[in-house]
Amino acid sequence: MSRKPTKGYFVHGKFVAEGSDLDLELKRELKGSDAPSRSDLKRESAELQKLGEDLLTLRADLMERLELPEKLVDAVQEARRISNFEGKRRQMQFIGKLMRLLPPETPLAIRTALEEQHSGSAQETLDLHLAEQWRDALIADEDALGRWLADFAQTDTQQLRALIRQARKDAQPGKPGEAPRHGRAYRDIFQLVREQLAARDTAAVAATHISSSS
Repeated sequence: MSRKPTKGYFVHGKFVAEGSDLDLELKRELKGSDAPSRSDLKRESAELQKLGEDLLTLRADLMERLELPEKLVDAVQEARRISNFEGKRRQMQFIGKLMRLLPPETPLAIRTALEEQHSGSAQETLDLHLAEQWRDALIADEDALGRWLADFAQTDTQQLRALIRQARKDAQPGKPGEAPRHGRAYRDIFQLVREQLAARDTAAVAATHISSSS
């Protein structure tokens, strides 16, 4: 039995089936309607679903600052606890539905919070690398201590000098050809440097907030 031909028309050489997404979109354009197309709604729904998944990774302090609806917060907490694949999938669908009920400004606030968290993580990684570089320089370079104290005058100089001396002593190989050893002083220098770098970052953020509010 022959197949009934699909009704439609051609636009710029392309066949448009009646009732298709493209057909509905073209008809809205002809009517001058600004209503979103079906494909636009699907895309927006997918973006909100993905944003809901990202919400599971958001830190508690940033989540609290958003003041999200209690039902959404509870759903996110429940999704974090679920380990079963199918149960997790259903829970994420539920979160997606709740996301679509949010006012337009809330998803934007969530994206901003996620970007803030990501920027903070990137800064922490940079500080770790910088702390490692300073630790190695302080142990290997006699002039590094002076450079460090010029930037971090609040450092306990006596403590840092003692740690550097001990780290250098620990690094001396017991036998010729042995690799340098790292003792507790090596780790303590890293911790001291890391804390000082973190304190400087915190002070810089506080100064920024003060200047912006004045």
